[in-house]
Amino acid sequence: MTAAATTSADDGAADRRRLARGGALSFVGSAVSAGLGFAATIVITRTLGDDGAGQVLQLVAVLTIALSFGRLGMDSVGVWLLPRLEADPAHVRPAVLLQLAVALAGGLVAGLVVAVLLPRVGIPVDATLLRLSAVALPFGCVALVALAALRGLGGLRGYVVIGSVALPVVRVIALLAAAVLVATPLALGLAWAVPLIVVAVVAVAALLWRVGRLRPASGWLPDRALARQSLGYAAPRTLSAVLEQGLLWLDVLLVGLLAGSAAAGDYGAASRLIAAGLIIDTALRVVVSPRFSALLHEGRRAETQALYRTAAGWLVVFSSPVYIVLAIFGPLVLTWFGDDFDDAAPALAVLCAGAIVTFLAGNVHSLLLMSGRSGWAAANKAVVLALNVAANLLLVPLLGITGSAIAWAGAMLLDAVLASLQVRLLLGIRPHLGHVLGALAVPLALVGIPGGALRVALGATPFSLALSVLIGGVALLVWARVDGRRHQLDELVAAFRRQG
Repeated sequence: MTAAATTSADDGAADRRRLARGGALSFVGSAVSAGLGFAATIVITRTLGDDGAGQVLQLVAVLTIALSFGRLGMDSVGVWLLPRLEADPAHVRPAVLLQLAVALAGGLVAGLVVAVLLPRVGIPVDATLLRLSAVALPFGCVALVALAALRGLGGLRGYVVIGSVALPVVRVIALLAAAVLVATPLALGLAWAVPLIVVAVVAVAALLWRVGRLRPASGWLPDRALARQSLGYAAPRTLSAVLEQGLLWLDVLLVGLLAGSAAAGDYGAASRLIAAGLIIDTALRVVVSPRFSALLHEGRRAETQALYRTAAGWLVVFSSPVYIVLAIFGPLVLTWFGDDFDDAAPALAVLCAGAIVTFLAGNVHSLLLMSGRSGWAAANKAVVLALNVAANLLLVPLLGITGSAIAWAGAMLLDAVLASLQVRLLLGIRPHLGHVLGALAVPLALVGIPGGALRVALGATPFSLALSVLIGGVALLVWARVDGRRHQLDELVAAFRRQG
């Protein structure tokens, strides 16, 4: 083996170890965030029923889409640009100030749109709730951009503690207090929004502390070249982010418009289960995005390909079991939200299938974005969102919320295919379909077969669900012990032990 090949292999192993260490920490944070997000949804649905919960979940959809616009792409700029400035720390402070200032301005505009315009266009959310919750939008935009900058500067621990733990903890506490004291859609909607104000203060303080440690010190005002570079990347990314959140949340609003708030509550509960299952995807994306940016900036295509392949295998192996279990035991899990929600089981099964198929592409969207092709990502999202809206308008009147789930699954599949083709053509990085299909076969065999057999034999009961999780979990652990080295699981296990 040549010296260059040895160096490349060593660098690839170092990247996998970095991915494992960061992924372990990010996984813990993502798991806590997902669990508390699930708890928040249960508080909302149990307190208000499907009709009242539909009101709050539609508000969450509006605020989430507004936050994606108000950030004006500055969160992605932080993750993309700041790792590239490690060799030129004098530009870090101006870059951070620019990102925060633009986010504040965008948040103010988003707040005005939600407070003034949306109540006039027939959005099926109480106008008073829209106006009051819009106050939190500038704070939310600043908070999310500050957290992204913290992550871009290597402050993964602060990012996880503040964004993945503190925010959902405060939100659940606020929701519980509102449920006990008032128990109205207005109170619970505000309880979801107000914690963004608290987190903004903490996130900005943590970011400024980390920036203050940089040496050599620098001024705070960005020069014209830095501003042009940041805004040039952010412009298409803003559109892409809005369309991206539209794909995740617009279905809830369309169902509300076409089928009423109760149907929106049912679909919103099912879609929140899908969001709660994105633990592994979120954890890996948090770690690999800055690393993709740095590797691509240095022209290290082979290491990027290897990191992408490893992360894709881990994503499929560890995310798919969640959705397999949800698809099999959907009627039971949905009753945790209340007795009115089990009608969403067919829609949940379709959403789970769509999520699993999408995972086969790995973190391809992060790879495309971190290569600087934010314009391509925005174009993809525009095409996919147009398809999603058209399919919803066609299928929801015919199939109800199951039609909306079909529209979402088809849109997500098209999004993954487009990004995969572009990454292959533009970067020369190919998805390893055989590798990820082999990874998918593992949970299908070890979790899906016993889970399906128990569902048929015992029905959708708490006992059969618990037994399925136990058998599938043990089977996966045995497989990881026997054959996990093929997917570099030994490095992931070692990282978790070090985190412990």
